[in-house]
Amino acid sequence: MSATKPAILALEDGSVFRGVAFGADATIAGECVFNTSMTGYQEILTDPSYFGQIVTLTAVQIGNYGVNVEDEEHSAPRASGLVVREISPVVSNWRSTMSLTDYLKKYGIPGISEIDTRALTKKLRVDGAMKSCLSTLPLTDAEAVARAKGWQDMAGSDYVKETTCKAPYHWRAEDAARFNAQYLPVGTTSGATHTPAKRFKVAAFDYGAKYTIFRKLVRHGFDVHVFPATATAEQVREYGVDGVFLSNGPGDPAALPYIHKTVSGLLPDYPIFGICLGNQMLTHALGGTTFKLKFGHRGGNQPVKNLETGKVSITAQNHGFAADPKSLENRGAIITEINLNDNTVEGLRHKELPVFSVQYHPEAAPGPNDADPLFTDFYKLIEKRKAGKI
Repeated sequence: MSATKPAILALEDGSVFRGVAFGADATIAGECVFNTSMTGYQEILTDPSYFGQIVTLTAVQIGNYGVNVEDEEHSAPRASGLVVREISPVVSNWRSTMSLTDYLKKYGIPGISEIDTRALTKKLRVDGAMKSCLSTLPLTDAEAVARAKGWQDMAGSDYVKETTCKAPYHWRAEDAARFNAQYLPVGTTSGATHTPAKRFKVAAFDYGAKYTIFRKLVRHGFDVHVFPATATAEQVREYGVDGVFLSNGPGDPAALPYIHKTVSGLLPDYPIFGICLGNQMLTHALGGTTFKLKFGHRGGNQPVKNLETGKVSITAQNHGFAADPKSLENRGAIITEINLNDNTVEGLRHKELPVFSVQYHPEAAPGPNDADPLFTDFYKLIEKRKAGKI
């Protein structure tokens, strides 16, 4: 058995956790957060919304089924580091192409195991998400705490520019080249059995979008044209789209005035559907504000209640900011959904325009599929708009 190598996780309040290193040899700083999902560690690591964050997984053992190309939500992991109680010594799954440890090594991401993740999670819940330092290299407690304190705050940070695409592209062609040809039988396309006969052309803003969002849009009848976060309303209009989609993404939603302006410019002209950061972008576009949550919502077990229908859904979430409900008063918005744990805003719709958004992830990956029908709702909204019914 190979010898273990020490690692350290230090928080800005001076707390230090010593454990065993895995993944890459590196020292990084970021915001320490926790995710309560039982599965889906690869999807979590590759979700661009985790840019700048060190993720603690509350599930006891991680890595047992390895990693594979199909489950990636981006071209590479976007989380800064990984904290777990135990890394599985065995990788066993027919889809696996690599161990989690080797995967993190490949992309230069450090990990720490064999620490009390229950104690760490409780600290983050009580004291809030914190600036932190994770190192698998020789580092003293004082040096690690100093690096944690020296990291920039998440509040006020624009990380969208670090995760968005560089230029517009057609997802259908991209998806077929990257996934269909490799994983589906010749002559078929992803989600073909669920795709409506008529397709609507949608401009999907990539603020740090997960690939499964685009896959779900395709499966629900959309011809997806992806735009970088810096694209203007005028550039979108040139493509002659039928609707606009606003994606998830990292960082502080208040630090993105260029996106607020673009969404405001598109509001009168197109049906719009936003998720996660997209919900916050709609909030700002309508003149509202957002605030930082104490420790955020991250996991696949978040209960959300629809105030208009009374329906409760269990949802997948990953965000550290929320819309201020008071700021939306007299802004033309109706709060449609709330989080049953803390009553924060989970959904909006405009009183007059065909525009709506949710704070959670209806595409899940990982997580429950309760909210999948929202993609169908978006399709029907465009359908009504095209028919002149709204």
